[in-house]
Amino acid sequence: MDDKRKLIDKLKEAYPMAECELDYGDTFQLLVAVILSAQCTDKRVNAVTEELFKVYSTPADFAAADQADLEKRIFSCGFYHSKAKNIIACAKVIRDKFGGVVPDDFDVLTSLPGVGRKTANVMMSEAFKRQAIAVDTHVFRTANRLALAKGKTPYEVEMGLRKVLSPDEYTLMHHVLIFHGRYTCKSQRPQCNNCPVSGLCEYNNRKSK
Repeated sequence: MDDKRKLIDKLKEAYPMAECELDYGDTFQLLVAVILSAQCTDKRVNAVTEELFKVYSTPADFAAADQADLEKRIFSCGFYHSKAKNIIACAKVIRDKFGGVVPDDFDVLTSLPGVGRKTANVMMSEAFKRQAIAVDTHVFRTANRLALAKGKTPYEVEMGLRKVLSPDEYTLMHHVLIFHGRYTCKSQRPQCNNCPVSGLCEYNNRKSK
């Protein structure tokens, strides 16, 4: 068994309960939460959406929202101006073009305002239960540090992960790498002493020399 396969298996063993930590009631609410999660923690997003979804819940609600009001409600998530603008625009397209139903096609999803490749991959895996790898900041960082998939862009890392993972573990490993980055391989202070794969990690081995 090569080192990358060992690394993957050890990570899966270390985070058996890895899953999406965003709170949502339906597919559209998940889409809103994922858009809000850009450069923001899931914990903060959940705190915001707990109150937000009491006021705005459906595509029709968000499509009719006043942007200034929405900005106030999502302010703490950061980038509130662009996020509010995109959420409202996205809601209008879903309401007017798709009858209020979030489309389950990757290419169509990425055509929606505010929906990039990462967000579309999250929707495909979490909402529609298709195997997909969403490369957020945690996945990008950990995949590069572990030398599991190196790349200068999220797309390069996604393609690299597709080469070393079996298709039936794309979604699981997306969550596993997020958990590893969120709770162990942190951006500023990686906990290498408590890392389950420190012996296989290029970053740790290079740092130890």
